[in-house]
Amino acid sequence: MSGANEVLPTPEGALSRGALLMPAFWVLALLLAVGAVRMAVFLRESVTIYPVATVVAVVLFALYAVPFWIFVGGLDFLEREPPTLLATAFAWGALVATSVAIPGAGALHNVLAKLVSPEFAADWGAAIAGPTVEETVKVLGVFAIVLVAAAQVNSPLDGAVYGAMVGLGFQVAEDVVFAVNAVAVEGQGDRVSPVVITFFLRGFLAGLWSHTLFGALAGVGVGYLVVRTDRRLTRRAGIALLAFAGSWACHFLWNTPILLDGPVEGALGVLLILVIKGIPPLLLIAYVVRAAHGREADYYVSLLADLGDPEIATEAELRALGSGTRRAAARGYAFGRAGIRGRRVVRRLQQAQAHLAVSLSRANGDDSLGRTGDGSLGPPGGGETADVMRWKREVRAQRARLKRLGHPEARAPEERGGTVRGVFTAAGAVGMLMMIVWAAISALGGR
Repeated sequence: MSGANEVLPTPEGALSRGALLMPAFWVLALLLAVGAVRMAVFLRESVTIYPVATVVAVVLFALYAVPFWIFVGGLDFLEREPPTLLATAFAWGALVATSVAIPGAGALHNVLAKLVSPEFAADWGAAIAGPTVEETVKVLGVFAIVLVAAAQVNSPLDGAVYGAMVGLGFQVAEDVVFAVNAVAVEGQGDRVSPVVITFFLRGFLAGLWSHTLFGALAGVGVGYLVVRTDRRLTRRAGIALLAFAGSWACHFLWNTPILLDGPVEGALGVLLILVIKGIPPLLLIAYVVRAAHGREADYYVSLLADLGDPEIATEAELRALGSGTRRAAARGYAFGRAGIRGRRVVRRLQQAQAHLAVSLSRANGDDSLGRTGDGSLGPPGGGETADVMRWKREVRAQRARLKRLGHPEARAPEERGGTVRGVFTAAGAVGMLMMIVWAAISALGGR
């Protein structure tokens, strides 16, 4: 089937026992330990000098990470990534990448000052040194995940998820460092106000289109390089380099001094800069991730469709299962017809269908259709795996519950003009986001 090679079957565990014997695992563990020690030293020093401000910074940005973590972790609904690997990716960004990038970017900044001029380094150092060092060390975190758990990176979307999680870890740790440094620069003692201002500026205003997005774009390239073995290595490497160059360019655009002294001042000028520098990368990365999600969804949904069993998944349910928007619409439709219980059962049915699709993929091995001699889906030896049978039973159990509620099908309501409606919905969301950003900028005095 088209695109089948973009999704490879995976084993159950995030890390096999054999991974513990791999040198890459122990190198990763060592790097995480060293990064943890370096960040602990920084936090110990800052807590000693500014205890209240440091604790507030850590708490604020830890809470800030929660919705991002939930969103990123839910990108791959059909085959969620193991929490241990998501935490590992986050830790790489927060500990390894941050502890390397901060002094590394400073060193490259000094090199630019010597090779070109101090003035050039002051104006363009952040735009050149930041992306070069930070994007490099962040994408290495995705490669580290591949080295210790290659089976878990089985589609470009998986690469995007791990890349985004690395970027989120980096963003949170770096913002904590900047918040504490802002307290020191103010020179007024252990005050919380510089932390709050940093939280809004770097966390809220800049964080909406920052390291998490850059990491996702580079991660898609790593996923393509690892998974698309049906393509020539030169092509895969070229796509990976192009994705990395895209993340570098987005980061460069964000850090560039262009437009800082624009014709419009105050809150409107800041909002204009955010729109010009933030919206294009946001749209680009959203398009790339959506395309990767669509390819993976097509593969898994096709496995359920091949069963040809409406008790497992109807045609309407298959259409809903492949789209996050339609899955949510199906749950909302069930809520309107059967209340909170209907919504809950539809969600459980969708989850069971997703688990079944992944189990079928694992049972199929390298055969994308997975047809055995008798035409059934299952391992080459015939029959079904225990996981396939387990999730079939779960799907039928949730179907029976749904029927008892008088809502037998987990489908999304059919709406005409869905594309137009989607465009207007997206435009409305962007408009609302801009209003919130405007309010935040105005509250900070247009800073």
